[in-house]
Amino acid sequence: MMFFSRRILFTALGCGLIWAPTAGLVGQQNDTAPSTNQPQATPAAGQGQEADPLHRQLSDKERYKAQRELRQELKGPYKTWLNEEVPYIISDDERRAFMTLANDEEREAFIENFWQRRNPDPDSEENSFREEHYRRIQYANDHYAAGKPGWKTDRGRVYIMWGPADSIDSHPSGGMYERPFEEGGGETSTFPFETWHYRYLEGIGENVDLEFVDTCQCGDYHFTIDRSEKDALKMVPGAGLTQYEEMNKKGKADRFTGGGLEQLGNGPMGAGEQGKEFDRIELAAKIFAPPPIKFGDLDAALDAFSATHKLLSGPPFPFDVRTDFVKVTDSMDLVPITIQLRNRDITFETKDGVSKGVVNILGKVTTIMHKTVQTFEDTVEVEEPAELLEKSLDRRSLYWKSLPLPPGNYRLDIAIKDVHNPDHIGIYGKALNVPTYEDDKLGVSSLILADQMNTVSSRQIGSGNFIISNMYIRPRVATGLTAQVSLKRSQDLNFWMQFYNLGIDEATKSNSATVTYQITDATGNVILEKQLESKDLGAHSDQLTVEKSLPIAGLEPGKYTVTVKIDDAISKQVIAQSAPFVVE
Repeated sequence: MMFFSRRILFTALGCGLIWAPTAGLVGQQNDTAPSTNQPQATPAAGQGQEADPLHRQLSDKERYKAQRELRQELKGPYKTWLNEEVPYIISDDERRAFMTLANDEEREAFIENFWQRRNPDPDSEENSFREEHYRRIQYANDHYAAGKPGWKTDRGRVYIMWGPADSIDSHPSGGMYERPFEEGGGETSTFPFETWHYRYLEGIGENVDLEFVDTCQCGDYHFTIDRSEKDALKMVPGAGLTQYEEMNKKGKADRFTGGGLEQLGNGPMGAGEQGKEFDRIELAAKIFAPPPIKFGDLDAALDAFSATHKLLSGPPFPFDVRTDFVKVTDSMDLVPITIQLRNRDITFETKDGVSKGVVNILGKVTTIMHKTVQTFEDTVEVEEPAELLEKSLDRRSLYWKSLPLPPGNYRLDIAIKDVHNPDHIGIYGKALNVPTYEDDKLGVSSLILADQMNTVSSRQIGSGNFIISNMYIRPRVATGLTAQVSLKRSQDLNFWMQFYNLGIDEATKSNSATVTYQITDATGNVILEKQLESKDLGAHSDQLTVEKSLPIAGLEPGKYTVTVKIDDAISKQVIAQSAPFVVE
């Protein structure tokens, strides 16, 4: 969604920065200065000192009145579009801008631009975002209507904004219910309710559970952050007691004396769960609102950089960035982003024998139409014993963020700020071309050179930094403007990559391909070459993963290249990926 917020524009002035606030809205037009060749009207007698009432600036009260009258005049398909089709996805600034438009031609142009700004593939005639949005509205109307259109219900709104849940625990008839231990345990009877589980929601987090309760038993499930609201026996004395209440032969009076958000009843976990009520309030706020930007100054710095494509003045904060691409589905890629910081570039403050540096990081991924599709922000802290700080200045710290993105062309902007030196800001901007993996063509992920690589336990899969699939892969990041990573002869060369869309023999249901990896020197001489058969990596899969660790103690210092190639005997296709590295 495009943001129309106040923007801080930074301008060089000596060695510092100055800023000036500016503002703008879609749909505004600048007045054109009158031509000096045209005659100007002469004011009538007695009016020479008065401004033309048709051109004078309106007061806030008059402008509000005019907008209210325009709102009352808005009708027909444009009113339907604004109030029934896009109320959950249009920003406040866009809504205000739409209300100031004077005619249907401007409204048509606004609507066209509205969808184009959200199009994940601006070059395509189709707009998958718009199509998916209207599909969700139709689904909500078909499945969640309850005396009102489905899009107006809470379940419909969540579905339209966030899409289908990964799983739904549904109790359409209510009835007997065994409380989980964190809700107090024991047995009760409930109203109809549903719990929607999302594995991940951008800007909210992982493993998000949303609960909807039909207390009227009329099909109108409303969103709730009070898990006790589904308890149909909550107000019935002596019925539906929790396990703790049954064991201690106590009634329900204690449920209503604490003044908390929920009335789940006391129990071993009661105090801890009551302490999480603010988390549920925060969740409710995030579900129905876009995520806020924590680092507003960095957001302004990114805006300024995007507008000028120049680094901000002042002391630069250098850092290195690496982006990789891994296929998830036909319509979604995983884009790991690795940011490398040198301790030498961070300002440390020492207290109680510990030197600590703090860096704020803000990143944005936008389409070529400037629609923000992903944001990430975090704080990196680096601590060193004060007496060892000088020796640690050449060490590097890594920050890792993995973003799911549909194939397409984007722009990645990153800003970092040294918290202990606020004027110390670094900016990065680069095109991000997320590849499309077509069904009938061999595909390949990035070839990642790593300084650490190992298999993780099943508990760690899908969570934590540097984890792709079932592997922990910490990339080596090239320093400065070079496209090469450096390794010491005492280290191993670890590399990881995947191949996609291998041919499968219809008779044997197996693949048949040869994987070759080799190391060549700067002159192209092959130093090492090995071959693997695809059946040894996964005989019945159209996707193969290659992961190897090779000692390089025998290599002389210099420049080298590792290449991994696959020759598919079934599809008759060959594809390869290479990565340069330097042995110190």
